[in-house]
Amino acid sequence: MVAVELYRVMKEIEELERKLKGSMAGSAEREETEKQLRAAEAERVRLKGMLEGAKAD
Repeated sequence: MVAVELYRVMKEIEELERKLKGSMAGSAEREETEKQLRAAEAERVRLKGMLEGAKAD
């Protein structure tokens, strides 16, 4: 289950990175995308940690 969620977050990050490349610097849309990207990356780190912790058991 954690692996599936991690995969979903990784796909979300890829999409946000593509969206970021297409947005103009300083725009409100870019700022919102950057905020979403930071949150998704934090979630990815959290999920990877959970997955690694499960492997260690």
